[in-house]
Amino acid sequence: MNRNIRIAKTTRPLRAAAACGLLCAWMLGSAMTARAEGGLDMHTDYPGLAARAGDNVTFTINFDNSGSACDTSLGIQSMPEGWEGYISGGGNRISRVHVPTGTETATASLQLDIPADAADGSYQVVLEARANDAVYDTLTLSLDVDQLEVSQGDFSCEYPEQEGAADASFSFSATLVNNSPETQTYSLSAQAPEGWQVAFEPSGESTQVASIELESAASQGLDITVTPPNNVEAGQYTIPCSAISAGETLDMELSVTVTEKYSLDLSTPDGLLSFDTHANEETPVTLSITNNSNVPVQNVNLTSSAPSEWNVSFDTPTIDVIEAGATVEVTARVTPSDQALTGDYVVTMTANASQVSDTAEFRVAVETSMVWGFVAVVVIVALLAGIGYVFRKYGRR
Repeated sequence: MNRNIRIAKTTRPLRAAAACGLLCAWMLGSAMTARAEGGLDMHTDYPGLAARAGDNVTFTINFDNSGSACDTSLGIQSMPEGWEGYISGGGNRISRVHVPTGTETATASLQLDIPADAADGSYQVVLEARANDAVYDTLTLSLDVDQLEVSQGDFSCEYPEQEGAADASFSFSATLVNNSPETQTYSLSAQAPEGWQVAFEPSGESTQVASIELESAASQGLDITVTPPNNVEAGQYTIPCSAISAGETLDMELSVTVTEKYSLDLSTPDGLLSFDTHANEETPVTLSITNNSNVPVQNVNLTSSAPSEWNVSFDTPTIDVIEAGATVEVTARVTPSDQALTGDYVVTMTANASQVSDTAEFRVAVETSMVWGFVAVVVIVALLAGIGYVFRKYGRR
């Protein structure tokens, strides 16, 4: 009997504890449910990152909302001493974000600057998003920091291969990194083919430089402009670039593919596009055809357009091939019509290939023949002599 009483006394506290546990569980569940009903969820795909001292780290923060749309205040709840950070969106620093409801997601970014002297270890940054006392969320970000390793620097380009026409300039965006523990001065150079030009400019500036100074753990963007010569042949070219300091030599290769360019120039050796001639008289005209292309041009045909009943012929009506940069001379023979009057005329000559052509207009001055001038003088003299004879013979009567 006494044993049962003792058992009963022992059971009551257990029942009370169980009831208390159930009550606490219910209250905890209610609290969790109340917060879940708020609907705000702040998260990132990668809440844990590895970084180095001196790095700038960016986290993309997403916001979901299963409740009503709301404007949410954002803040950094805690951050290691000496670190700097802010929340941004749309290119600006922000303190609030509008979180829509349903499947739409709002985004923001956390920008963190880790001090260069940060010791090795694990660090945490806690963010808070709060619409009101009932609707809020926090997000803990973890960073494992290793101090900067002393290693060789880096000289690299994100897109080291480009393609374009022969008359184009090629622009490359490169980055030079000093990973040494000391400030370094790097001399910049390029081993370009003969006639090519290479210029180095710090990113965002317009001043060409031959060297640049970088502090320890610092980097510098460089804009490298490569300009080929005008007569460059089509093909692929490699331009080795170097950044040399007292402690290291950093090399990088750029590649340029020059595509085909076609250009012909039809003129004369002295550039004069006019000449004098006479009716029904053949006049030779020396033409110069220059291939300004970066590839040979084949089957260049010479044609003309002249006034009616004029004749234009070429000693070489078709040129089999003109090498890149070469000039070929051809003689054109122009004969005006025998009925051509004194005056200026236009004769057009064309050099035409399948890929390119050029045209030149010649001003042709047709003059009276000396023979006809002599005949006219003889006629005038004969007329004057006849008149004189008439006066002598009949003048006395």
